[in-house]
Amino acid sequence: MRVLGIDPGLTRCGTAVVDGAPGATLHAVHIGVIRTEPTLGIELRLTEVAAGLNALVDEFAPDVIAIERVFSQHNVSTAMGTAQAAAMGLLIAGQRGIPVALHTPTEVKAAVTGSGRADKPQVTAMVTRLLRLPGPPKPADAADAVAIAICQIWRGEAQRRLARAVAAAR
Repeated sequence: MRVLGIDPGLTRCGTAVVDGAPGATLHAVHIGVIRTEPTLGIELRLTEVAAGLNALVDEFAPDVIAIERVFSQHNVSTAMGTAQAAAMGLLIAGQRGIPVALHTPTEVKAAVTGSGRADKPQVTAMVTRLLRLPGPPKPADAADAVAIAICQIWRGEAQRRLARAVAAAR
């Protein structure tokens, strides 16, 4: 399975493409960020995020797009920008008929580290180890996108198998 993981953000939108399956070796195909200038209007920033995500989908043809679910933050403007960037991933998936999965930050941390309370350094360390990377992905948004993709590979595939088994039993 090939997953495009997205850690949504307007200034830095973390992106990662990871190949793998539960119990199989994971391979990082792409790790990066889409950057936009804070001085640009929101419509131009979202256009840049969408263009970057479209380019990744064109280049890597993911089977699934996994996006970190936007949660309530104290800073409303930050939460709005994050939600708007996430919407670009949702829109592109819908336009292209690619399945989407939304994962909470706690779910992603638990999948990658075993603890939903893990901090960013712990998540980054596990991502680096799991993918056998020479160094940690930078910035943190890129490491988070990798973790989101890994969460989808491990948890999403298990959920699909369970759903198929339940459907077959009926």
